[in-house]
Amino acid sequence: MHMILGSQSPGRQELLSAMGYAFAVMPAHIDEQAIRAEDPGALTLALAHAKADALLPQIHEPALLITSDQVVVWQGKIREKPAHAEEARAFLRGYADGPAETVTAVVVTNTATGVRQQGVDVATVWFRRIPEEVIEQVIAREEVFAHAGGFSITDPLLEAYIERVDGTTDSVIGLPTALTRRLIRAAMASHVREDPASAGRCVPPAEGMSGP
Repeated sequence: MHMILGSQSPGRQELLSAMGYAFAVMPAHIDEQAIRAEDPGALTLALAHAKADALLPQIHEPALLITSDQVVVWQGKIREKPAHAEEARAFLRGYADGPAETVTAVVVTNTATGVRQQGVDVATVWFRRIPEEVIEQVIAREEVFAHAGGFSITDPLLEAYIERVDGTTDSVIGLPTALTRRLIRAAMASHVREDPASAGRCVPPAEGMSGP
């Protein structure tokens, strides 16, 4: 079955390719700020489902559609992509005082049946204090504005300041591979026991949760 990744994230594309899948890329353009929830797992799932909803009308053949979203939780507060340089500085400085917990949701939609499978994975990144000059170099490259929490675990400027990761690196990057593979298999195995017209409707998913 044709596979579509609903994300323009290079990290997610590299991870899905490394899993051995061939796929097309179809980024979803939604107003993420219009979707709010206090619980980070609920928020990322809502955003991943909204991305799927936005893309489904553009898909005209049976496919597995993978959408994902991620936020960072720091000291109980949800951090999304920094809006400006000063916010990015505050994010990066703050990690000396507490770890960054990445909360990543994945939704796999079987467009032939309407069935969706979903799950959430959690990982924790512990940082050493990041020097001010390094923070300024990271911000100058502007990649921080594309990442929840204002950092990429694969950024060579930050590698020396990552003390440890509890969980998996792929989850921190944005696509937990074990969870994604499990959801793909479940979505392919699932079917709707109704008339063919039901294929265009979404079957309520059974929520999955994993973490370190």
